[in-house]
Amino acid sequence: MTTRLTSLAAWLLLALPAAGSGQPAAGSGQPAAGSGQPAAGSWQRAAGSGQLAAGSRQLAAGSGQPAAGSTQQAAGRSFELGALQQAAIDSDPRLQELQLLTTQSELRLRNIAAARLPSIVVDGQAQYQSDVPTPPLTLPGGRPLFSPAKATYDSGLRIDQRIFDATIDAQGALERAQLAEQQARVRTTLFSLRQQVNEAYFAAAALQARAGALAAAVSDLDARLTETNVRVREGAAIPADAAAIEATLLQRRQDEDELRASRRAALARLATLTGQAVTEDDTLALPDLPAAVARARQAPGDLRARPEYDQFARTRERLARQQEAATAQERPRISTFARLGFGRPGLNFISDQFESYGLGGVRVQWNAWTWGTAGREREALAIQQQVVAADQAAFAKGLSESIEGDEAAFDRLQRALALDERIVTLREQVERSTQLRLQEGVVTASEYLDRSAELLQARFARAGHQVELAQAGARLLTTLGLEVR
Repeated sequence: MTTRLTSLAAWLLLALPAAGSGQPAAGSGQPAAGSGQPAAGSWQRAAGSGQLAAGSRQLAAGSGQPAAGSTQQAAGRSFELGALQQAAIDSDPRLQELQLLTTQSELRLRNIAAARLPSIVVDGQAQYQSDVPTPPLTLPGGRPLFSPAKATYDSGLRIDQRIFDATIDAQGALERAQLAEQQARVRTTLFSLRQQVNEAYFAAAALQARAGALAAAVSDLDARLTETNVRVREGAAIPADAAAIEATLLQRRQDEDELRASRRAALARLATLTGQAVTEDDTLALPDLPAAVARARQAPGDLRARPEYDQFARTRERLARQQEAATAQERPRISTFARLGFGRPGLNFISDQFESYGLGGVRVQWNAWTWGTAGREREALAIQQQVVAADQAAFAKGLSESIEGDEAAFDRLQRALALDERIVTLREQVERSTQLRLQEGVVTASEYLDRSAELLQARFARAGHQVELAQAGARLLTTLGLEVR
């Protein structure tokens, strides 16, 4: 007890002159003899708080480096948003549909082209009829001039060759238009993966940035706890001050554990979307998009890079080809035919003997009167084109509204970040001042913890706005159909 009182008296004698001058005494950082670690190290830790804040800014910016003083982790890979978006598309099973649809269409086009080749048919027939024609005249003795058989047999080879058929070219053009429309629809579906990757990517990046700011706070609190424990042993602080700092430190470590768990879940979703193995040691680099966003905003208002516009165009083309196919049905078709056969009777129907025969000719087919069905079909297809135009106009309107919202959010976040930097600088100054006053015993640990929490919230806000700014830029570029690089 005597030694402790002596140490306390010596500390007070050194502290009083410092209090009168407004500066800490030169020896105030030194503990009483035999107290162990020198308190001068606490001044070094206080001076290093700015480095910790700088480390948190680097992490929030997406560099992925942990804040100074935080636990070192194994070096991992760095992922970029554009690469992960492309990886998500490449790993999606629906990407195979593009090649499958092409193969399917090639088979159908070959079938359509085969219609130009000769058609060869082999047929046969046997029949019995109850009556046959008989001549009015008879031979002497009452016999008929001829007596056809009631049982007939016929077999033959028939060959048809189209000479002119407008429907063949129309069907081929329609098939190619349908292929283009189906592939455009698949690309539109795959494009939606970009927004999904954006959401998962920036959710994980936001947690990564908060973890950097939180690591800086934990390091500061750990240094303050060490200093306060020394001062408690010297009798310059009460145990409640150390308990308050330790409790806050434990809460911050709980927050770190919660952030790690949430980030693991976000990275797992990102890995599922992209087919990439993204681990906790990997970092997500925030894209630098202000220049790209500025160029996109200066582009003409009719910029149409979204795959939906291509899908609308392909649909209109398919409807036009359907109209042409409907018109082709009304045109005449010319073909040649030939038949080689063997039967009883042959071409001489009065014969009752098996004979071979052959015939050939030219055939013309023309649907001269269709009761207006083709015209009504063309009108229906024209109405469908108007429906597609209305859908495109509605899509463009919704896109414009979304772009306006993204641009407003991007501008707001740029202004907020400028203020965040000033707010964090001021909070750091207040926190450092309160830290020095805590070391001098002028303020309580509770007041210091309040200032520390305010600084942490300011860093959280800045880190969050940095991620939100990058997300708003990526969302704007994706909405426009542009790649994020």
